[in-house]
Amino acid sequence: MKGTCVKIAFFGECMVELSGQPLRRTFGGDTLNTALYLARLGRKRRLDISYATALGKDNISQDMLSAWQEEYIDTRLVRRLDDKLPGLYLVETEPNGERHFHYWRNDSAAKFYFATAVTPLERAIENNEFDVLYISGISLAILAEDAKAILVTLLETHKAKGGKVVFDNNFRPQLWTAKQAQYWYQQVLPFVDIALITEEDDHKVWGEGDVTERCRELGCGEVVIKRGSLPCLVATELQTTPETYQVAANPVQTVIDTCAAGDSFAAGYLAGRLSGESATVSAELGHQLAAIVIQHPGAIIPPEAMTEMM
Repeated sequence: MKGTCVKIAFFGECMVELSGQPLRRTFGGDTLNTALYLARLGRKRRLDISYATALGKDNISQDMLSAWQEEYIDTRLVRRLDDKLPGLYLVETEPNGERHFHYWRNDSAAKFYFATAVTPLERAIENNEFDVLYISGISLAILAEDAKAILVTLLETHKAKGGKVVFDNNFRPQLWTAKQAQYWYQQVLPFVDIALITEEDDHKVWGEGDVTERCRELGCGEVVIKRGSLPCLVATELQTTPETYQVAANPVQTVIDTCAAGDSFAAGYLAGRLSGESATVSAELGHQLAAIVIQHPGAIIPPEAMTEMM
């Protein structure tokens, strides 16, 4: 896709984040984190980012929307709901950078995005407005069963119109069971061009097994297995002539907060792949960004902390 403007739509949930000592209010969410970092990286790579979710009409929701717009994220796919609020999560971070999450999201606005006749995202996909559609396991998990089916149908429609699908397997056991996740991942993966798989989450859903082979059998085209500080594993052209690579992570001496490590890696990888780079160069970009992000607190780091990549 080198030399052309690539339009990417993300669907998911962004929540209010409380973290730090003393507590500070920011925002975050797996798909939003990736969308925001990709928007930063994409400004010189001709990547246009849109985000689809639902928010309330409260001041906090407006603050979130304004912050995304300041990051050059197109928000025309966002729905504003009268009687709903964004979800909330509290992050507790250990001295080694590992974190624990506490959620208040059972009635969050994003869960009701598809609770209308036709959503802005459905209209956009029908009109073939995007080159890439990005969702995650959490994007699915937050939705009611009928809304999950709508989202899968959107993937099918988008794929049939020549679009690409990217899927991150992020699994949260607080939202659904491994068996439920297995079922819906099996519905999604046949349409997926690039699967971003966190190895730890994959084991929680499927147990032990060959991740790459499972994705290949289900029809996926390319798999990146994220393994934290260990080298990531990349397999391309799974349906034709598979190639596999191992790409080392960047060493980091002081880890402050691992929140959004995988999300930022995904942004770096996609920044490379969607602008025509090889899988190995793209993985190196992913590792480079993740290494920067985990040296700062919170899911979203200041833009000036990643100037060298923008």
